[in-house]
Formats: sequence, C-alpha cells, structure tokens
Amino acid sequence: MKKSEKINKYLLIVFLLLSQITWSQSVFGKWKTIDDRNGITKAIVEVYEENGLLQAKVLKVVEKGKENALCVKCKGDLKDKPVNGMKIMDDFKMNNKGEYKGNRLFDPEQAMTFRGKVWLDPEDPNKLKVRGYLAFLYRTQTWHRVQEE
Repeated sequence: MKKSEKINKYLLIVFLLLSQITWSQSVFGKWKTIDDRNGITKAIVEVYEENGLLQAKVLKVVEKGKENALCVKCKGDLKDKPVNGMKIMDDFKMNNKGEYKGNRLFDPEQAMTFRGKVWLDPEDPNKLKVRGYLAFLYRTQTWHRVQEE
C-alpha cells in the first residue's frame, strides 16, 4: 500500500469517527421520557428540526395502561385527541450556550403549556435535560436517548 493510500485510509477512519461523535451529540433523535417524580418511563418522543427550529412530538406512549391515552384535560382542538403523534414542543431556538429555548413545551397529561429549555447533559450526551418554566418555578426531566438498532 502506498503512503498516500494509507493517509487517505486513516483520514477516512478519522472522518467517520468524528461524524459519529458529532451525530451522537445532537439533541435531535428519539428519546425515552422519564417522569422526574416517580421514575416511570412515559413515552418515546422524537425531537427534530423544522425550518431551523427544534420541534418535538410524541411517537408512542409506553406507560402501562396509557398506551392509547387521549388528551382528556385539553381544551379546544386538542380535546380528546390521541397523545400519540401530538406535538409537544414548537419552534425552540438555539442560543449561544447550545441550549434550545421556546414558549411552547406542552404537557398533555396536565394539559398545560410552559416556557421551556432543552440541552444535552454535559456529562452524558445520551441524556437530554428538558426544563419547563411556570413563572419563576421550574421542573427538569432527564430523557434518555433511544439507541437505534
């Protein structure tokens, strides 16, 4: 093998490794939501980008007995609609700290909308911190990345 072929091979390997690291450090993807009060896994949520902004929707409710939950406490267009497929984050913008902030973080179980902030756990990029604000009070959940197989 020629020297230039070896260099190209090593560059390709480095590129692939860096691509994997970059991808795994994104807030985008599928996440298991964990209730911060009781530790119950609630749903699988997809966090995605649309028009340069962060969005999120419930892909599947996984909590036992609530798999086909409806938004019974909701009002208006969301009243009695399935939670599966429901959009729960709209138009979050990234700030210079790598956090996404927005004004619509929706909790279908409580039928409440919060201001929100989302960021990767600096110690574990497979954990997503999701914080909802109501006035000066807040709650933070840690969601876990769904490993694609």
